[in-house]
Amino acid sequence: MRQTLLALALGSALLAPAAFAADVTRTSVVETYSQIVFASYEDSLQGARELKAAIDAFVAAPTEDTLAKARKTWLAAREPYGQTEAFRFYGGPIDDAKGPEGQINAWPLDEAYIDGVKGKPNAGIINNRKVAITKEKLSSLNERGGEENVSTGYHAIEFLLWGQDFDVAGPGKRSFTDFVDGKAPNADRRREYLKVAAELLVDDLASVTSQWKPGSNNYRAKFAKNPDAIRQIMVGIGVLSRAELAGERMEVALDSRNQEDEHSCFSDNTHRDIITNAKGIQNVWLGEYKRADGSVVKGASLRDLVATSNAKTAERVTADMEATLKAAEGIQAPFDQEIVKKEGRSRVQATVAALKKQATSLVEAAKALGIKKLNVNG
Repeated sequence: MRQTLLALALGSALLAPAAFAADVTRTSVVETYSQIVFASYEDSLQGARELKAAIDAFVAAPTEDTLAKARKTWLAAREPYGQTEAFRFYGGPIDDAKGPEGQINAWPLDEAYIDGVKGKPNAGIINNRKVAITKEKLSSLNERGGEENVSTGYHAIEFLLWGQDFDVAGPGKRSFTDFVDGKAPNADRRREYLKVAAELLVDDLASVTSQWKPGSNNYRAKFAKNPDAIRQIMVGIGVLSRAELAGERMEVALDSRNQEDEHSCFSDNTHRDIITNAKGIQNVWLGEYKRADGSVVKGASLRDLVATSNAKTAERVTADMEATLKAAEGIQAPFDQEIVKKEGRSRVQATVAALKKQATSLVEAAKALGIKKLNVNG
């Protein structure tokens, strides 16, 4: 995300529950959604904990092998988190005024804000020994003085693990020796920064997960009673489809042809970001989520709810989402080369077009539920 919430113009009138089939109610759909949200964040939290363990092992003994394992764990941790992006954009606990989203997934980031870069070897927090490296300090420095002054989260960790990407055929090639005393300046601070950033990521994801835990006096309990919950769910997937994923994350990069505008530019994992975001939207629509352990959370869905009022519209949205996911899976890595070459640009543009079509269908689905206006263009 580019850390500014997208403007939304939304009407809220919903059809009365009596209009729905007895076995598919607003309440049952909201309950399924809440189960999926909690399971998705729980998987993301577990992924972050595994990432922290891999990073702890790396900083304790920096080698090519321990660095490779940390990178592999980072990539694995992104898979469930990417699917949680569908739970945003309506002021929930991830990105309300006090939400930690900006600390978790802020991008793009100015690498020189964190560490030395090509042409500026002494830049960044790491090379300023006057700056304490603590969770409190890194949190306070995040986005201070500008949106690209990112000091925390997945992408700060990504930069530290891979370094800048100068390879057109692959990701960054940072050496493990950058973390070895005597091999690189301030290696001790680089190790500490990486470790603290991982700890903060776990803390932030734990705080969000707790807000969706069942049987607690938390956001989930209030959401279950919120008469506007269905609209908010639609906002989340609608805005991610059009304004955020198709717009900010893909069209901006297509227009600029700039590597700095891709989501995971250091690891070359942007193609997976796009797929998991699209999958997260589909999860919400179908009321189904496959967990990291292979188990499935499934129940009454938005598709079911829309079908009780307009079966053709429900079928169209379902087909559009399948087409979007297929198009996204066709994007090849590295994304920074897709946006500059003719064939690659065609694949990215096809995915953007599919997302736009999907968003238009979601507007019609919202109307079928009595939501008079769902502006997903931002």
